[in-house]
Amino acid sequence: MARFIDKLPILEGSDSPDAAFNNGRGRGRGPSLGELFKVVVDTRVTADDKSDDAALPPAAYSVDLSDGEVSRPVPFVLSFSNLTYSVKTKRHKSSHLATNSDLALMDQNSNSRTKTLLDSISGEARDGEILAVLGASGSGKSTLIDALANRIAKGSLKGSRTLNGEPLESRLLKAISAYVMQDDLLFPMLTVEETLSFSAEFRLPRTLSASKKKARVQALIDQLGLRNAANTIIGDEGHRGVSGGERRRVSIGTDIIHDPILLFLDEPTSGLDSTSAFMVVKVLRRIALSGSVVIMSIHQPSYRILGLLDRLLFLSRGQTVYSGTPSMLPHYFAQFGHPMPENENRAEFALDVIRELESSPTGSKPLVDFHRTWCLINPSTNRSLTQSPTSLSLKDAISASISRGKLVSGTDGPAANDSSTMPTYANPFWVEMGVLTKRSFKNTSRQPELFIIRLFAVVVTGTILGTVFWKLDDSPKGVEERLGFFAFAMSTMYYVCADALPVFINERFIFLRETAYNAYRSSSYVLSNTIVSLPPLVILSIAFACTTFFSVGLAGGSEGFMFYVLMILASFWSGSGFVTFLSGVIPHVMIAYVVVVAILAYFLLFAGFFINRDRIPNYWIWFHYLSLVKYPYEGVLQNEFGRTGECFVRGTQIFDNSPFGAMPHQMKERVLSAISGALGVKITDQTCVTTGRGVLNQVAVTQMGKWDCLLVAVAWGFLFRILFYFSLLLGGKNKRR
Repeated sequence: MARFIDKLPILEGSDSPDAAFNNGRGRGRGPSLGELFKVVVDTRVTADDKSDDAALPPAAYSVDLSDGEVSRPVPFVLSFSNLTYSVKTKRHKSSHLATNSDLALMDQNSNSRTKTLLDSISGEARDGEILAVLGASGSGKSTLIDALANRIAKGSLKGSRTLNGEPLESRLLKAISAYVMQDDLLFPMLTVEETLSFSAEFRLPRTLSASKKKARVQALIDQLGLRNAANTIIGDEGHRGVSGGERRRVSIGTDIIHDPILLFLDEPTSGLDSTSAFMVVKVLRRIALSGSVVIMSIHQPSYRILGLLDRLLFLSRGQTVYSGTPSMLPHYFAQFGHPMPENENRAEFALDVIRELESSPTGSKPLVDFHRTWCLINPSTNRSLTQSPTSLSLKDAISASISRGKLVSGTDGPAANDSSTMPTYANPFWVEMGVLTKRSFKNTSRQPELFIIRLFAVVVTGTILGTVFWKLDDSPKGVEERLGFFAFAMSTMYYVCADALPVFINERFIFLRETAYNAYRSSSYVLSNTIVSLPPLVILSIAFACTTFFSVGLAGGSEGFMFYVLMILASFWSGSGFVTFLSGVIPHVMIAYVVVVAILAYFLLFAGFFINRDRIPNYWIWFHYLSLVKYPYEGVLQNEFGRTGECFVRGTQIFDNSPFGAMPHQMKERVLSAISGALGVKITDQTCVTTGRGVLNQVAVTQMGKWDCLLVAVAWGFLFRILFYFSLLLGGKNKRR
């Protein structure tokens, strides 16, 4: 028994093993037999977990990419003090029904509508340890993680954050940290190894050789326990891929490829079964042991997961109710008057007590006050009140960390902590664009059915139009039918482009996650998106032109055909640009579809087919010039009717499409002769009355030539992509206000 007592873990702030059981039970009383057995079980669980980590090869923790020797991790201490964050909310008339705990979160001024989500939160996290933030839903867990990860606007968050005693600047924090969102945001058709390799291309500096980048990816695959799934695609609803736990580990891996010093995770175990959740936290422990500060929020950890956590921070409605080690929980709640039963999950018991207090009239205020008193009486339990004697300065710590093989994207040498000299991005613009283009091509090429469906729709539409408007003649009816064909064909180009809406909307959160920590520039993404979308548009344009130009009998020969192809391509180009811009502004697919369909209908209305330009009221004429359909429509009309020598109305054909069209031919000739006599001009049955230019004058298409229309359509495409870029800049800050 004495040997067991000698091996008991000592609680923080205690001088002997006996103190672990003397607190709250009377001075000098030894542990009970049940207590001893529980300690033995806890010790075995911890030892097993440590042995698993110890069994990992050194490569599972880090890779020496600096040709130096990997040695003991450099100490880092992240401290945060009095973090306070409030938001404006609408004050309900029934606020008198709120509990005291709710009122405690509201400003005391009756005219104020401010709700405090974080209320003077303080704490500390160190390298080699996992700090877990716990609490019920709405307690402020995710808000605290966002505050520490600099995802809250600077003017809205009060308090301080320091690393090794020095304030953390935003630019430096982006370079040495990573943030893992709650959702797994990955490209479904890429394999695990490809996903991590592309992440390495973004986050690791260009100066690093390809072999060392590959070595880092392979080491990370081992560290994440993904070796067996390395060549498996991520998958989605329509494609079978990795499991949920593996997907979560890949998501973590994409953000830690540069081996960050600080790692923030928002509920990484959410939606996973107990085994998968345990594996994820076990990976996080390995990352912490490699020299990183790991801070995560977790809803309700299991007994095994709790054994992997080093520090706990319990929140209740934005206030701290416990801060310390898991082993201190029983003694803490026993002192509070809620003794913890034997063999009870400590985290679950604490959460149950907190929820019970929150539902009471007084709320969790008694536990908040008790925690403050506890910290004053036991200052050693709250490390944020004491300065770590082993902490190095931030400059020395980062420099030593890099020299020992820990990767920090874009950092180099002793000036690594100088945010003024640190590069914002790890790679130049053209490298980012190349990697983004390669990734998009690879992801889309593995889903050929998407392009095949688009091509099939365009070919079928062209075939239907070609057979309906088969070999149109040069009569007045042929002119009207040509006008109808061009109006429908050019508007179809824009409606076909609507299928590009989900492309960026589905990638939106991947873009936000990757650009939040400067993986690449927004401009690189826009240009890459443009390059990837262009080849399919060229193929679709040629396919539609080939199925309609010859079957309808359009004029112009090879030159007219080439312009027809270019104008269709310009229509696709401007239409896809317009749809891409809207996808950057409207994040919801269904709403975006409604807006696109409505606006395209207005474009068609004011294009000049249903009502000529000279007949549109002055107060609506501005919409005519904004119509995207106007310029392709007028361009193909100029291509068809703008040539000299073409005649579309001869002699008696002037009576067609009028009540006189039903007269006998002899009667038409006599009427035409009478008109000739009255005008003093000889008009025979073969006299050209209306040329192609006359048709253009009748439909008021006279302001621009066909090449001008082509250039304007192309310019619209560039303009919308520029607007898309600015929408990414304005909407990609990804910070709470």
